[in-house]
Amino acid sequence: MAEAGSGLESWGSFLRFWGRIGALSFGGPAGQVALLHRELVDQKKLLDDAQFLRALNFCMLLPGPEAQQLATWCGWRLKGPAGGLAAGLLFVLPGALVMAALALVYIAAGDLQPVRYALWGVQAVVLAIVGEAIIRLSRRSLKTPVAWAFAAIALLAVEGAHIPFPLLIAVAALGGAWLFPKAKPVAAPMPAPWGKSAATAALWLGIWLTPLAFTALWLGPAHAMTRIGAFFAQVAALSFGGAYAALAWVADAAVSTQGWLTKADMAVGLGLAETTPGPLVLVFQFVAALAGAGVEGPWASPLLGAGIAMALVLWMIFAPSFLWIFTFAPHLEGIAARPGLARAMAGISAAVVGVVASLALLFARHILFDFPPATGIAAALLALVGLWLLVKRHWNVALLVVSGAAAGLVLGYAGVAVPI
Repeated sequence: MAEAGSGLESWGSFLRFWGRIGALSFGGPAGQVALLHRELVDQKKLLDDAQFLRALNFCMLLPGPEAQQLATWCGWRLKGPAGGLAAGLLFVLPGALVMAALALVYIAAGDLQPVRYALWGVQAVVLAIVGEAIIRLSRRSLKTPVAWAFAAIALLAVEGAHIPFPLLIAVAALGGAWLFPKAKPVAAPMPAPWGKSAATAALWLGIWLTPLAFTALWLGPAHAMTRIGAFFAQVAALSFGGAYAALAWVADAAVSTQGWLTKADMAVGLGLAETTPGPLVLVFQFVAALAGAGVEGPWASPLLGAGIAMALVLWMIFAPSFLWIFTFAPHLEGIAARPGLARAMAGISAAVVGVVASLALLFARHILFDFPPATGIAAALLALVGLWLLVKRHWNVALLVVSGAAAGLVLGYAGVAVPI
């Protein structure tokens, strides 16, 4: 439960807190995890580092958006299932609303040049946010030469050998159990009843799949809208390997196989998802909007079809987080207290730093090299200034994002940076 003096004792303050977190959750998984740590561990001291890292490591093993799952766990830890539901929904809602508005504007008008200038500036400072997040994660998880070696090997494995993420995590867990020093014994809590967890899993499995079943009954199992929902349900259940692994899968299917959108459309959607709050997989909402706009059905306009598809896909992607967390959260402390698992989780935690660094490199290559040289140089300067403002001047993330958008508009219209 939320401790006295934390400012989150009442439901009103709790909901306002998570609404603000959702509105400020820029920077992809790395920036979002750093934001959660800064707010809940560093500032409000509602969780300690060990609790937070155990939960983060657990969420990294699950399919789906790990940052939303971590937010759901934090809400569950503070105020039970109702708190977890509120935290998980509010973590996604602000970004989903922004993405829905941008997707509908894109469908209706298609002219996003001013928005692209602003979003380019935001992308540059988001690179700084991710860099600052890697610094924070490194300070927490890389305290020994072995940990640094794990992070470096993970980075090389992802960048050079393209090792699948689940395999990388499995190897990191085995290596950590073998090579990391023994942790201090942790008193195991009373075991939670698995029967209750099984009932919770059955309940949330039904809740998750009900909208898809309703769509199939309403439109038929072969209808394009039903197939859209079924495809993204499959993505949610099997999206191991992080957001970019799932993005590669969805992009190939949506562009090459299904023909829902073009490569240029996908690039726009990815840019919007990278520069709006919320999980990076909100790009799937953009894909759903364009897919739904082209589907014929008993609705009045392409925009309404896009809205229905977005609502369906959002639930298919994010509802499983509640299933995983509410089912397994009561057992997390007991699992973590077992001999050997603490060392395995320390290995995972170190490897995760390398994985996040690889995502940062991928994002850096996009913002620095996928545009004309002058635009890449301008982005690099904005990112460096942003990193200095975060690390040395301790700027607020929201202020930095707004400043990046303003800088993008100014440089774009001045012709200094042309992110077309």
